[in-house]
Formats: sequence, C-alpha cells, structure tokens
Amino acid sequence: MAVSVDVLRTHLDYTAWASQRLVRAAGELSEEELTRDFGTADHGVLGTLVHIFAADRIWLWRLAGGTHPGFVHDADRQLSVLETDWPALHDRWREWAAGLDDEKVRQPVSYSDMKGRPWTQPLWQLILHVVNHGTHHRGQVAGFLRGMGHAPPATDLVLYYRETATPVTRAAPQS
Repeated sequence: MAVSVDVLRTHLDYTAWASQRLVRAAGELSEEELTRDFGTADHGVLGTLVHIFAADRIWLWRLAGGTHPGFVHDADRQLSVLETDWPALHDRWREWAAGLDDEKVRQPVSYSDMKGRPWTQPLWQLILHVVNHGTHHRGQVAGFLRGMGHAPPATDLVLYYRETATPVTRAAPQS
C-alpha cells in the first residue's frame, strides 16, 4: 500500500500547522508552566515540543541528506528557537517534499536509528511516521496544558482539513 505524494505533502503541512498552534499556546504559559515536570520522558511542555522539533530535524536529515544535525542541543531548549527555527524547518520539509513524486515515495530508504541499527523502509512510511510521531507527542502536550488548567488549541486532523480545504462543504442535515 503506497500513499500518494499529494497525501504526504498534505500531512506534512498538517504537522507544521498543528505544531505551530501548540508553540503559540506554549507562548502563553509562565516559565514555571512551560518547564513543569510531568514525569514523562521529555518532562513537560517545552521538553516535549523540543523533542518533536529535534525528531523532525533528524528525520529530514535522514531523508534529504546534508550535515548531521544531532538530536537535542541545549540551545534548542528555548521557546524562541521553536518560534523561529521550527517554522524554518517546516519550510525545508515543504521544499524537499516539492521534489517528490509518486514513484519516489515508494522507493526504499536506508537509514540508521538513534542506536545505530540499520533499517530500510519505503519513503512514504517514514514520512507518515514523522507525522504520527508529532501527533503522539502533541497529544501529550495538550494533556499537560489541560492538567494545568489551560484549554489546548484544537489540532485535530479533521479541523486542519476543514480549515485548509477549498471549498469547505458541509453535509445537508439528515431528516
């Protein structure tokens, strides 16, 4: 089962849209709320957003090449980095994805994971993994926000479809 390049580009745009909504919400938090430790692997709001950003960055390197970016750097652990560098990273993802076609996304890609283990998988699977990984961790951030009494922004995929579709159609009421 392969996925079309248009679907993949749409979902890369979705992950950028959803991530930036959470970064804006994080900008409304106090420093204590931003760094509150919830006992998860990435601790809290800022740590989890940084984790998603770093994973997005390393996956683009794996797929597009270039200089190895490392994973999380101390300099990444600032909201200002997420506000400036993450949108630029999303732009690089879009530029890279613009050069893809349906045949290319079915091709195998060989890479090594963070533990150095080699893998080979079709490109489309890896792109969907990047999107799904971000969705998983954005859900954690939404839970952290709720736990602190804040309403998280809606990041549902269906809302993204509704907001970006042209034209938006609504079903007629059933009688």
